[in-house]
Amino acid sequence: MRLKSGLLAAAVANLLLFGGSAWAQQTGQPQPGAVPGPGCHFGEVIDGSTADEAQRKIEAAGFSDVHALKKSCDNFWHGKAILTGREVNVVLSPTGQVMLESD
Repeated sequence: MRLKSGLLAAAVANLLLFGGSAWAQQTGQPQPGAVPGPGCHFGEVIDGSTADEAQRKIEAAGFSDVHALKKSCDNFWHGKAILTGREVNVVLSPTGQVMLESD
């Protein structure tokens, strides 16, 4: 019985510490009972993309000085960059499409 309670405690600690992210990455589904991050809705699975990866993709699309990148719950990266000498709002979709974003 002691082993079962120890395993249960470890599973609960993992869920609390990591929000079920390993489960989501393995299954593509939210951890049963998982609470999404701030501003996210239940069922949204946050992918593992990083700001550095997003910056490289945006720069490869012709933008420079990419900064202020923030990831939304739907896995779109939003930020600011320079295009033809002026600062613009830019967004990177989860599929890799780089687009200008209106103010």
